[in-house]
Amino acid sequence: MKENFKILAEYIKDISSETTDVQTYIFVKEQISKYHLSIDINSKALKNKMVEVNTTLKFEDKELNEKRSYFELVYASIVKIDEVEVDKKDLEKIILCDVQNKIYPRLEKAFLDLVHNSGFPEVTMEKKIDFTELYKQKSN
Repeated sequence: MKENFKILAEYIKDISSETTDVQTYIFVKEQISKYHLSIDINSKALKNKMVEVNTTLKFEDKELNEKRSYFELVYASIVKIDEVEVDKKDLEKIILCDVQNKIYPRLEKAFLDLVHNSGFPEVTMEKKIDFTELYKQKSN
């Protein structure tokens, strides 16, 4: 199947790592295995059949402990849609699935670099995010 889009640019739009003090760092070092990764994808139409797609990854303590770290990365992709007419369902699949599958290796590396450079080199992403499966679940 021919791709009906092209990624013109990708960049880190926003990046954040917060660990307030040494005590928090030591506490988080022991608790980080309990942290959860969440993902959010939104888009904004631009001119000339282009779309800005923002993929946000957050890694945080869902238990809301007083001592906690917070990591967030917003990764922007500028996508040009090749077809003259794209129905809403096809556009949704491009944004939520196809673009994500293409950018994921760079997104994951950037996010892990953030967490590792924040003092948590032991953090890994055991399972790859399956955007195709997430899209199928959302569609049902």
